[in-house]
Amino acid sequence: MSDLSNQRRIAAAVLKCGLHRVWFDPEQLTEIANAISREDMRKLVEEGAVKAHAIKGVSRGRARAKAEKRSYGHCKGYGRRRGAKGARMPSKRAWIQKIRAIRKALVDLREVGVVDRHLYRILYRKSAGGQFRNVAHMKAQMEILAGRMK
Repeated sequence: MSDLSNQRRIAAAVLKCGLHRVWFDPEQLTEIANAISREDMRKLVEEGAVKAHAIKGVSRGRARAKAEKRSYGHCKGYGRRRGAKGARMPSKRAWIQKIRAIRKALVDLREVGVVDRHLYRILYRKSAGGQFRNVAHMKAQMEILAGRMK
């Protein structure tokens, strides 16, 4: 078998790819060996004697499988955690989620008529001050506060 390194180089230039991606048809090696110009190589590419292998990528299959498991709580144990608690879930983001839920609940209660404007304002200010842990805690405190106001 003859040395086809020069033909491989020319083919790589014609196909606009790397040397290792060039594929020669084993049946037509003699014609490929005779191809010494770019024009000869272009003809061989048109005939299908010379091709470029597809680019190899990194498969995301394993990453997708891991992400799916994480979506329902697996693979999240203490041994997998790198950042501090505040880095994984910033306290500000937690506060935003909590206060939005409480304020939405307050608006709903005011629209239904469970809470009047005066009590709404009191509860709104208390929630802004961080007095309530969550919506359930606010509702429990609201019942106690409503009992005192009567």
